Amino acid sequence: QVQLVEAGGGLVQPGGSLRLSCAASGNIFSIRIMKWYRQAPGGQRELVALLTNDGVTNYADSVQGRFTISRDNAKNTVYLQMNNLKPTDTAVYYCNAHIMRIGSDVYTYYWGQGTQVTVSS
Repeated sequence: QVQLVEAGGGLVQPGGSLRLSCAASGNIFSIRIMKWYRQAPGGQRELVALLTNDGVTNYADSVQGRFTISRDNAKNTVYLQMNNLKPTDTAVYYCNAHIMRIGSDVYTYYWGQGTQVTVSS
C-alpha cells in the first residue's frame, strides 16, 4: 500500500508564512509528479502547484510568486512553502502524487488526507 501524510497546516495571520509537507510511504518504486491542491469551503478543489521528477514546476496564478513547491526525492517528500499568505488562501490543502508501486508497471494517483490552512487576523 501507499500512504501520503500531510503536515504543517494551521492558523496564521495575513502576511505570514507556513510550510506544508507531504511524505509518501509504502512499496514505492517511482514518483513521477507531486502536486498540491486546495479546497476552500463551498468551493471546488483546485490545483495550486506541481513538480515533476524532471524539476518542472507550475503554479496557479493566484499563488505565483508567493508559494514555492520543492521535493526531497530521498525522502519521497514534497513541500509547499507559502509566504505572504492571504485570507483567500484559507482552505484544506491536499497532496497528490503519481506513483508506480514496486511490482507494477503503471502509475496511479494517490491522495493525502488534507491539512487545514486558515489565514485570519
